[in-house]
Parts: sequence; C-alpha cells; structure tokens
Amino acid sequence: MRPSLMRSASQLLRRRRSYSSASGQPERKVAILGAAGGIGQPLSLLMKLNPLVSSLSLYDIAGTPGVAADVSHINSPALVKGFMGEDQLGEALEGSDIVIIPAGVPRKPGMTRDDLFNINAGIVKNLCTAIAKYCPNALVNMISNPVNSTVPIAAEIFKKAGTYDEKRLFGVTTLDVVRAKTFYAGKANVHVTDVNVPVVGGHAGITILPLFSQATPSTNALSDEDIKSLTKRTQDGGTEVVEAKAGKGSATLSMAYAGAVFANACLKGLNGVPDIVECTFVQSTVTELPFFASKVKLGKNGVEEVLGLGELSDFEKEGLENLKGELKASIEKGIKFANEN
Repeated sequence: MRPSLMRSASQLLRRRRSYSSASGQPERKVAILGAAGGIGQPLSLLMKLNPLVSSLSLYDIAGTPGVAADVSHINSPALVKGFMGEDQLGEALEGSDIVIIPAGVPRKPGMTRDDLFNINAGIVKNLCTAIAKYCPNALVNMISNPVNSTVPIAAEIFKKAGTYDEKRLFGVTTLDVVRAKTFYAGKANVHVTDVNVPVVGGHAGITILPLFSQATPSTNALSDEDIKSLTKRTQDGGTEVVEAKAGKGSATLSMAYAGAVFANACLKGLNGVPDIVECTFVQSTVTELPFFASKVKLGKNGVEEVLGLGELSDFEKEGLENLKGELKASIEKGIKFANEN
C-alpha cells in the first residue's frame, strides 16, 4: 500500500474513532455464529474494525480460539472473545444486540441452494433455539443459505419459544444489492460509489429481482438487452463465483463485506441514526407472500417500516410474477421443516 493511502486510511480510522467516543454511543455486542468459516473469518475482521462494536463474540464448533486470538490483536476498540462447541454457545450469545449467522456449509459446483437445505436447516434450527433462550431481543441477521427457507425456519423456532418479533429477524440479501450496484456501474460507466439499486424478492436465482429502472444515477445508456443481461448476472452472481473458484469455495469475501454493511446499518438503526434504509428479506405484506425482500427502514427496534416496491418496469413486473412460485415453495419448505423436526 502506498504511504499516502496508508495515511488516508489511518486518518479515516482516527476520525471514526473520535466521533465514536465523542458521540457517547451505547455499547453494542455483536455475536457471529460460524465465525471460523469462509464467511465468518473475514466477517469477524470487518466487524472488529467497526467503531460501533464494543464487544465481538465469535462462535463456531471448532477453530474459534485461533480466529479470536488473531482478530483480537487488531488495534481497534472492540473486545473479542472466542467460544467453541455447544456448551459455550449460551455464553457467546448472552447480552448480544445483534447475532449474525453465516454458519453452515458453502455451495459447491453443481449444488443448488436447495441442496444446502437439509444440512443448513438443522444448523439454523439449533442456533435459533439457543438465541431464543439466551438473547431473545437481539436482531438476527441470517446469512446461512438458503435464506429463502432459513429465515422462515428461524421465525417458526422463535414462535415456538414465544420470542418471535418480526421486526428483529432479517435475511441478509445485501450481496445482491452489492452485485447489482457493481455490475450497473460498470455497464453504465458511472462511479460505483454513487450508485444505488434496490433488489427485491428473495435470495436465490430468479427470486432475486434487481430494480434497475429505479437505479440512481439513472442513465439512458442501457438497452433492454443490457438490463436483461445485468439482471441475469445479478441472479447468477453466486454461481459465477463458485465456478471461478473451481469447486474450492463460494462467495465468501464479498458475502462477508455485504454482511458487514448490513450489520453496520442495523447498529446505526439501534443507535437512533435516522433514515437508515437497506434491502432485506423480512416478514412482509408488500406481496401476498409472508416473507419478501424490499427496502426497509431500520430503527431502534429493528424494522421501523417495510417500504413498497415503487414503480416497476414491464420487465420487472414480469420478473415479480415469475419469482413468486419458487419463493413461496422455499418459504413453505422452511416452515414445514421447522414444524416437523
């Protein structure tokens, strides 16, 4: 890294820290379940760097002490503790404001998100049972795939425990937004940091619906074919990474970044920062489906308001109708699993 870039990064971190200490913000504990995995490790690093985090609790079934020791050496304020094995899960969770769940197995070549279901559904069920017991008021950020099913599983587990609050359960679909922004900026030749693209629906294949008609800054440079191509690339982004890694991984680094972005938005909302809006998969009445991803306003209790879809193009209207059947089936599969197992 060039000295000028190092100085700039150092100055930015100092400014963020001074603002943090001067603002008198509340202490916040974040727990990451699956912290030793491919997403969990870079996510742990990014959350350690977040000045809004005062306590970082890292949990996994194995390998966590090493990850926690490594991350804890970083000179940022968050205090790090590592927990390993089911007997330490309760201690890892107690007092958490936000629980992020990247636990589970990654997708391999030829494996659909549906193939992940049987393994990851059981993991999510066990973790959510513990969350209901040890930190029932935490905001839960679900990364474990298939999100279209694991969020409904979590909801059912919390309902059984009598702790369910639809305002506090989120499916993290931020990676779809991150990809849509990146791909749009490249095609429209606009600066990527200025771009915003809402992505609605779900978090798998055709259930991912980027609303490029609402992208900002708007452009006339994209044809209908460009929009179709960008939509398909956003929907197939996970497969693109799996294939590029030739069977040796999935989207871990970009997912960790997206998870950190969404967790940061949740922290800001909890701390009373106004007008925090992110796309996320939540209990919703935006469509006839019980869960749906759309823009959500975040606040001190989690979801403050689920926002509508806005004006859709004809192409997007068609995409919306096409995704409903698959998304409905995935939601129902999650609910069925939670109630039968």
